[in-house]
Amino acid sequence: MTLHSLPIFVRLAGRAVILLGTGEAADAKRRLLERAGAMIVGEEATASLAIVAIEDGPDALAAVARLKARGLLVNAVDRPALCDFTLPAIIDRDPVLVAIGTGGASAGLAAALRQRLEAMFPSQLGQLATALFAARGAMRARWPDGAERRRALAAGLAAGGPIDPFGVDPDIGFWLDDGADAPTHELLMVRLRSADPDDLTLRDARALAQADRLYHPADAPPAILDRARADADRIIGTAPADLPSGLSVQLEMPR
Repeated sequence: MTLHSLPIFVRLAGRAVILLGTGEAADAKRRLLERAGAMIVGEEATASLAIVAIEDGPDALAAVARLKARGLLVNAVDRPALCDFTLPAIIDRDPVLVAIGTGGASAGLAAALRQRLEAMFPSQLGQLATALFAARGAMRARWPDGAERRRALAAGLAAGGPIDPFGVDPDIGFWLDDGADAPTHELLMVRLRSADPDDLTLRDARALAQADRLYHPADAPPAILDRARADADRIIGTAPADLPSGLSVQLEMPR
């Protein structure tokens, strides 16, 4: 399965971004750029990104062509076929940002999803992220091995864990002082209902997301394998009796 776009977060504070156009769409993009700290400039300025919010079709096409000829990445409002990048709907829990994009297919759908998801993300989510950043030294001291540290963090952040981001009061101090260490090795079985990743249970999806390695049949659906961590080892076959350290997942196909 391929991505139509690569989601990235770009730091724009103090950097120039070209914005062309007037009206409601241009004003909305201006507000968004100002929130990101960008310096909004005209077409002749030096920049790496540009947004074209010109309503007139021929004028918009001409502006996009000029900007792309200079090597700029361009967003053309309401013209997804011309866009090098799109601007997502955003859930802001600074420093946590959740971006929802549709590749330009429907800004309305992205906005509707943001509204639904907004209520799911606790207001203290940003505070938890800041506390985790501040605790990096303490985490390295307690779990010097990177894989062990990653497993401990995954266990702490899991549903019901001491720092569950959706919990009532995630407590970094308690987790570091009294939280249980992650096991040295563990094997979880994931039995698929179908080739559709939407049929994964929450437990199965969490296991795939946290696994250090994934044992699977040769004909395992790529859409399911894509739910595993990008750096997880993917191994065709059955998990051995003598497991390596970390979390291993055995994927079984429906009969």
